[in-house]
Amino acid sequence: MAKHGLGRGFESLIPTELVDDEFDPTVDEEKETGQKLIEVKITEIVRDEEQPRKDFDPEALEALAASIKEHGILSPIVVMRKEDKYQIVAGERRYRAAKIAGLSKVPVIVRTLDAQNKLELSIIENAQREDLNAIELATAYAKLKTQFNLTNEEIAKRVGKAKITVENTLRLLNLPEKAKKAMREHRLTEGVMRPLINAEEKVIDAALPKIIEDGWTVRQVEQFVAGKKKPSSAKAMKLNTYKKQEVKLTEKYTAKVRISSTKVTFSCKNEKELKDLLSKLEK
Repeated sequence: MAKHGLGRGFESLIPTELVDDEFDPTVDEEKETGQKLIEVKITEIVRDEEQPRKDFDPEALEALAASIKEHGILSPIVVMRKEDKYQIVAGERRYRAAKIAGLSKVPVIVRTLDAQNKLELSIIENAQREDLNAIELATAYAKLKTQFNLTNEEIAKRVGKAKITVENTLRLLNLPEKAKKAMREHRLTEGVMRPLINAEEKVIDAALPKIIEDGWTVRQVEQFVAGKKKPSSAKAMKLNTYKKQEVKLTEKYTAKVRISSTKVTFSCKNEKELKDLLSKLEK
């Protein structure tokens, strides 16, 4: 019995009825399991334009192509029928690498899927084998929410991640387009960009070159954003009030006065000023 495994991580994250990695050539797999393993011409395969991954590392593809030339495709590409073609559900990297390697035919698993299972498999396949760019992953999660009404918890279960992880990734979509573009083009991590989510546009504009060119860490970005935050109007009013009181007290006692939180501090330049201050305070 030939076995073409898709990987334990892949199988554990989707309903078991959708995956059967045992293929018996003596039975009609398509009738029995809703899928079948065949070999098709690579020209009969088309990519899915809705696939969440858009960017593929050229060097990684070349390395995979070299491996395919030597060992062949170890894991079949998962496809579904689309008119007279086979549309990729999972395995676009293998498809692209196979084209680079010059293969004329490739092994595929033909599966009948509804739209939701198709998208879920595509997300899982990429997340498990080669992480999506964080923005691409966030876009894919958002699609599961808006098109299939899945909750964050349901998405988390399907992709094998914690709910808070999915929620943090989705928050990246609140970034301005220039920041999302920078993430895609420069492969910026989710962690280093998260502090910019609620930042003002001018703060983001100032931080992006530092992140890209100077390789700022998460901590550096957090400190930069914190330093640029404006005090709330209530806090600003409180500071202004203290400022006025500080000036009045400084003039009254001829000593520098500083008010912070619940403390009032007097500073004297010399011993004479200190004695004068104590004398005034005793009156």
